[in-house]
Amino acid sequence: MSDQKWVRSSLRQLSSDLKEAGHPASPPTVARLLDKLGYALHVNAKKVEASAAHPDRNEQFEQIATQRQAFEAAGLPIISVDTKKKELIGNFKNAGRSWSREAEAVNVHDFPQEALGRAVPYGIYDLIHNRGTIYVGSSADTPQFAVDAIARWWESEGRRAFPQAADLLILADGGGSNGYRARLWKQQLQAQLSDQLGLAVTVCHYPTGCSKWNPIEHHLFGPISLNWAGKPLRSWDTLLAYIQGTNTSTSLEVSAFLQDGEYKTGQKVSDAEMKTLNLERHAVCHNWNYTIRPRSVSGLDTKTKPSDREVFS
Repeated sequence: MSDQKWVRSSLRQLSSDLKEAGHPASPPTVARLLDKLGYALHVNAKKVEASAAHPDRNEQFEQIATQRQAFEAAGLPIISVDTKKKELIGNFKNAGRSWSREAEAVNVHDFPQEALGRAVPYGIYDLIHNRGTIYVGSSADTPQFAVDAIARWWESEGRRAFPQAADLLILADGGGSNGYRARLWKQQLQAQLSDQLGLAVTVCHYPTGCSKWNPIEHHLFGPISLNWAGKPLRSWDTLLAYIQGTNTSTSLEVSAFLQDGEYKTGQKVSDAEMKTLNLERHAVCHNWNYTIRPRSVSGLDTKTKPSDREVFS
């Protein structure tokens, strides 16, 4: 009575095996008996956390909660950012099901060379206004691409939504283009958001393996995936239309734009350039929490005066 023989068998196979063992029972009878005993077909459930979880994990979640409460109380912007799964543009299968009289015919193979391009959707979710913005690139997912998208969001939407704000809180994953180890991410935040736009940018990273708690995942990316489930993304306009057509019972609003530009991978930031950043690490989980403030006009490492709001620094 090995697992291989019984627990992965269909009702028809179970019925046949029972008959051979001298216990004839039809498939419906087997189904009824299994249900009575509390058995059902299950997939694996991801519920067990890694035993080697980071010792500062809980403290970091508390820090994120503290920062969010402080920014929200002050009426300052809070955004959650991340890159959504990359998508091939063309007549390719898209996971999920949709109502139709017959299934849509798509390519048998998902060969990248047959695609119009590969979409790189970078999302920005405004927690205060329940509004999402997706900038869709066609190049690489790099820190420069991520910060370009955030800067574009601030100039087109953020500045209008928060006209008096000089501080911005960014919630991000621990890895990827906006990861806490990426030097170019910090350098671009300094150059584009702090120096050019005059913002004091506070960044809080979720610990490794905790990206599912990043608000953008379930508030924005989940609804988008449901909206285009089972629908081939045959053109760039189709992709944008499905993103913009996303809505939820909580009145989520979503906009989408193409992000032009060729982004090169492998760009380096030297130790000397890192020293010029006006970057202040927080006392709590300092690798995951830091604030970048505008530099002096000269761009040297002369530090500006920290904000009087201690919680923001």
